[in-house]
Amino acid sequence: MSSEIYSENPVVKAVIEGTAPRPARLAAARGILPLPHGDLLEVLVAFADSGDAELSEFARRTLATQDNALLLETVRSATVAETVLSYFAKTSDAAKEIHESVIAHAKTPTSTIVQFALTTKSSDLLDVISLNQQMLIETPAIIDAIVQNPYRSSEAERRANETKLEFFEKERGQQQIANELRAQGKEAAAEFVEQAEFIDPEDADFWAEHIEVPDSETDDSWLGLEFIEELYEETPEERQAIVNKIIGELRFENNNDLPNERISILNKILSMGMKDRVRLAMKGDRESRNILIRDPNRIVAQAVVSNPRLTEQEVEKIAGMRTVTEDILRQLASNRQWSKNYQVVHALAKNPRTPIANVLNILSRLQLRDLAALSKNRNVSDAVRRQALRLSQARTGR
Repeated sequence: MSSEIYSENPVVKAVIEGTAPRPARLAAARGILPLPHGDLLEVLVAFADSGDAELSEFARRTLATQDNALLLETVRSATVAETVLSYFAKTSDAAKEIHESVIAHAKTPTSTIVQFALTTKSSDLLDVISLNQQMLIETPAIIDAIVQNPYRSSEAERRANETKLEFFEKERGQQQIANELRAQGKEAAAEFVEQAEFIDPEDADFWAEHIEVPDSETDDSWLGLEFIEELYEETPEERQAIVNKIIGELRFENNNDLPNERISILNKILSMGMKDRVRLAMKGDRESRNILIRDPNRIVAQAVVSNPRLTEQEVEKIAGMRTVTEDILRQLASNRQWSKNYQVVHALAKNPRTPIANVLNILSRLQLRDLAALSKNRNVSDAVRRQALRLSQARTGR
């Protein structure tokens, strides 16, 4: 008999603990002691599981004759004792709606749900349990119980197995991959795999090759609240549009010569969700950066510019790209370190996507021959051409 008494009624305590007179205890076992129904059920369940044969026999008979409507109301109440819920979960001939209420009740012990899922012959009730994914995640033993029950439906089995794969086997798989990478001295790749939303075990070598920046070197302080609304997951159609866009740009840059190996790398990288692409942009190698700087989502491109391994040669190339966002070009123009590189400044000045205000600020740093060429460049705005002409004429005394 359980030593815990849930009711605050002193009569219940006295009857269960045996301090009440024997006739009162027998009256309770027969169901004729005037107690609220929830309190009476707690007493009856305590007696049914007790070592007192007489009380146990009377209590079990009384429990078997309970009015179904009243019983249902009690097992649904917030004050029902856990022992009552567990008792009726084990009562195989209880009405289906009683069992449904018991397995749905927040106070029902998880051990009770596990045992019920293992022994019930109702496929419908196993379906109900399998629909509560949060419960399956919190108590994995319920998943195993559903799968082991021969009366399970195909739907209950599918849900249980999918939850196990998504929240347990996949997690263990990623951790195992991370441990293997760490044992090989590839700490940056191990950290990436541990935090990724999804990693295919077959791609472990791929990530080991393309992740080079450890967490200790990354800085995501720039990722403020203004970006949160853009951290969304794309639809399959949107993801495919990104792939097509970037493949088209790379084909154009390489005179339509894009090896299948590079297309495979691109597809692997862009198959990731938004959050993983942002992390890869900050931690990935040159190949990853070259792909993700072209991502139409500005957060991903911004993350590339925040990668500590980004070289001046890469920055120069980005400064001349006409497919990156204005935000990126503005950031390059405002960066003290990169603005010291003449090739970067020159590329920004020639890029028609660079904000005019930034271009006008850096024109004075250009050499005379480049100013003269820019004053005749029809790809830039009229304002930039006119200012370039003024500066070149001023330097030549015209």
